[in-house]
Amino acid sequence: MGLDVCAIDLDPQEGNLTTLFDVGEHRSDPDADNLVKHVLEMPDGAFEDLIETSDEGVDVIPSHDMLGDFTSNLEQKIAYETGMKNMTKEEFPRYELLYDLLWNEQQLHEQYDAVLIDPNARAEDLLYNAIYAMRTLVAPVKPAGKGNLSLDGLEELVTNMETQLGIEVGLSCVVPSGVGQTNAHQQYSKRFKNTDNYATPVAIPDRESLMDTMWEARGSAYKVIEERWKTFEKDGEMVSEPGQRRIRDRELETARDIYELAAFIASETFDAEIDSELVLDIEGHEKRIFDLHDDVETEVTV
Repeated sequence: MGLDVCAIDLDPQEGNLTTLFDVGEHRSDPDADNLVKHVLEMPDGAFEDLIETSDEGVDVIPSHDMLGDFTSNLEQKIAYETGMKNMTKEEFPRYELLYDLLWNEQQLHEQYDAVLIDPNARAEDLLYNAIYAMRTLVAPVKPAGKGNLSLDGLEELVTNMETQLGIEVGLSCVVPSGVGQTNAHQQYSKRFKNTDNYATPVAIPDRESLMDTMWEARGSAYKVIEERWKTFEKDGEMVSEPGQRRIRDRELETARDIYELAAFIASETFDAEIDSELVLDIEGHEKRIFDLHDDVETEVTV
């Protein structure tokens, strides 16, 4: 859409935003500067040097292994500073550190049209710092298994976060994802779409092949589709290569769904002007054009 976007990865696991966008070369180097050092006010370099631009144009502040020890490092900081400043542990602003870094010190909102944080979902200091900094959530929900999250449960989650942090937390939208064709999945998705409590702009179908290939291609669904990446067996080994994937209408529809979700968040949360037209320039094929204002896809021969 032409917007300047910064995505901050607060998930220390391997299969995360950093992996997907193929950044964070020094994520396992204990001596490398990283976001945690800046949050805890012990940086080893300039903040702007943390930012990497992915091949797809998204700026990313990558994950680092130090994120996994964030709470223990934070406790050391709290013990030191409360002793030096004669304050109690409860008085220390443990959830406000990321907020102060991003907005007061670095003023990222002046540099970017949109700033997004992808946190680890565990209810601990990193997650609460992310929520305190952003105040607005995009909540993915799964239609089956242990990840089930009812409407009542979602409302309770937000209320608990507000109580814990002493702030108002808003929901930009709810995104049912991994939705299959079973009646149970479809009914679950409709349940969210038919409520007035939360916006549900799209439901993302189960696209296991597409999503798996994103990790192999190190890129978004758009990279997979446009460059036609495919994972397959070759000479007895599993490989991933561009130029091999068939064009599937259902995957094109999912690309449109993701674009519609991004458009909703950009306009409703960040108040950005967006281009309603999605153009997929697929290698060796005609361009596919979708307009969010229309229900009909347009094909343009190139």
